[in-house]
Amino acid sequence: MTHFPKPPGLAALAPLALAGAATPLFAAEVAAPAAPGIADGLAQMLLGLAVVLGLLLGCLWLIKKLSAPHGAAAGLKVLGAVPVGPRERVVLVEVGGQVLVLGVTPTNVRTLHTLPADALPGTTPDAPPVSGPFGDFQGWLKRSMERRNDAK
Repeated sequence: MTHFPKPPGLAALAPLALAGAATPLFAAEVAAPAAPGIADGLAQMLLGLAVVLGLLLGCLWLIKKLSAPHGAAAGLKVLGAVPVGPRERVVLVEVGGQVLVLGVTPTNVRTLHTLPADALPGTTPDAPPVSGPFGDFQGWLKRSMERRNDAK
């Protein structure tokens, strides 16, 4: 059986610690971490903000790209809508050079009238702007209904 010598006690190490007081045994104990400067914190904050804004813009672009109409819906353009009841509305839709006047209810959609796209003011790119958020749709609808009633 081998006997190992006993480690020296704290009393035996005290003279060594006093002798080496000028030179620390562990450099990490003495060196305090330097406090970050304001410029470092500001740069880190701005970098984080730029990353978050970049991710936000990237997600918005991706949502826009994925939600774009594909196939048959790509040729549809809603020109305007007017409510005619609590759950009914008349909608103008441009499809392939034609403008459809649709009656929309909760249960169905009916075509009320069809006309060429150039017959409706404000649907051609060189047409002068018409007043109102959807053009003069209400006036046009009123005139159309009057003509329809006069024809009967």
